[in-house]
Amino acid sequence: MTIIKIKAEHQGLRIDKVLTELLPDKTRNAILKLIEDGNILLNDNPFKASTKAKEGDIIKVLDVEAKTLDIEPKKMDLDIVYEDQDVAIINKPKGLTVHPGAGNYEDTLVNGLLAELDNLSTINGVVRPGIVHRIDKDTSGLLMIAKNDMASLSLTEQLKDHSCKRRYWALVYGEFSEDRGKINAPIGRDPLDRKKMGIVRDGKEAITNFTVLKRYKGYTLIECALETGRTHQIRVHMEYIGHPLVGDKVYGRRKVIGDDGQFLHAKVIGFKHPRTGEWMEFDSELPKYFTDFLNTLEEIQK
Repeated sequence: MTIIKIKAEHQGLRIDKVLTELLPDKTRNAILKLIEDGNILLNDNPFKASTKAKEGDIIKVLDVEAKTLDIEPKKMDLDIVYEDQDVAIINKPKGLTVHPGAGNYEDTLVNGLLAELDNLSTINGVVRPGIVHRIDKDTSGLLMIAKNDMASLSLTEQLKDHSCKRRYWALVYGEFSEDRGKINAPIGRDPLDRKKMGIVRDGKEAITNFTVLKRYKGYTLIECALETGRTHQIRVHMEYIGHPLVGDKVYGRRKVIGDDGQFLHAKVIGFKHPRTGEWMEFDSELPKYFTDFLNTLEEIQK
């Protein structure tokens, strides 16, 4: 269940519109259906979508899937980088969805985790056991997994206060003149395509720092450090400044290189261990498809 407290900035706005902004992973139609079915409550009562929000209102979004779905374990060859009694670090391959939904309830990372790990936090419900953050299906790299509720609360808090270290490597089109930079542009649902995110005036604050790692002819390899964690943040920000990710079928160029999706890898992750307080940091190698393409670019430059 998700609990939202209405702030002064949303006073007087239609609640369905407020929720469309605050729940970026749900379309407005999905929110309207949840309201209609009584699965979103206003101050513990059903309400109409046209109801105006008041500061201090409490909205509860019930986790319908967690009540109705039985997620089955499925044996997978997961790359478990680290595991102890509280946390696990998984190196997720490209093409693997993190948690069940949208008709896929059998072939997700969660299904694999249920088969591989002895315990998972239940704080985020049946559909998202152990999940404290996500990366896109076609993004590879490191994910923190919480094996109990204590670890889940700790890691979630570290994500919220930005004390975690997360570094992504991305290959983008074009050549940067600067060696580093900061993109500060709000992200929200694209008003012209609700399936996409975009830079919108009333979106949520989104900040991406980037550093150039290597320049190629027509391409640049960069490292991105996130100050916020918005949906598709790196992909949207890079497209916004005119350097879309190579292979991105949604935000990239019309002609896509390869069939593997965007060249984006969650390479480094660091955090304080929930139990010991010890700083832990993990690094991962780029996947083969990524290094193969970089090698091709190296050959072209010779």
